[in-house]
Amino acid sequence: MLSPQALRAIPLEKLAQLVHPSGYFNAKAAKIKAFVHWLGERYGDDLDRLFAADIADLRNQLLSVHGIGEETADSIILYAGYKPIFVIDAYTRRIMERLGLGPADKTYAAYQAIFMTHLPKDERLFNEYHALFVRHGKERCKKKSPLCEGCCLGALCTFGSGYTNRVPV
Repeated sequence: MLSPQALRAIPLEKLAQLVHPSGYFNAKAAKIKAFVHWLGERYGDDLDRLFAADIADLRNQLLSVHGIGEETADSIILYAGYKPIFVIDAYTRRIMERLGLGPADKTYAAYQAIFMTHLPKDERLFNEYHALFVRHGKERCKKKSPLCEGCCLGALCTFGSGYTNRVPV
C-alpha cells in the first residue's frame, strides 16, 4: 500500500482498516484516497514534478485537496518535499503558549511566522525543531499532567514557574 496506484485500487473500507490505529480512520482513509486521486490526475503520480513547484504554489495546491489543511500541507512539504517550511501542531502551540511566546493572533500563520521570520530557511533545522517540539510535548509538556519539575525549559517557562527548581524569569 505504499504506492499511489495501490492506494487508489484498495477499497475504502479496507484502507480504513489499515489506518485504524491512527484514529478517525474512516475520515483519514477518505482523505488519503482524495490525495492519491489528485496526485494521479494532476501529476501522473510523479512526486518529482509535484515538488518542483515553489513552496507557496505547492502549499496552495495541497490546500485545495479535500482533507488537507495547513499542518498536513506543511508536513508534506517539509518531510516529503524536503523544503523549508515550519510545521505548526498542537505540541508547538502548547509549548509556545506555556513559554509565554505565543503570538497575540492565535492563527496558524502567526505561529508559523515566528519561526519563518527568526530562523534560517533550512529544511533540516525545521525538521529537527519540529521533532523536538513533538518529543517535548509528548514526554514532558503534556496537555494533562505536564512534568514541569526538572524541565529543560524551566528557566524560560511561565506555566510551570511555581516549581522550586525554576529560575525566575
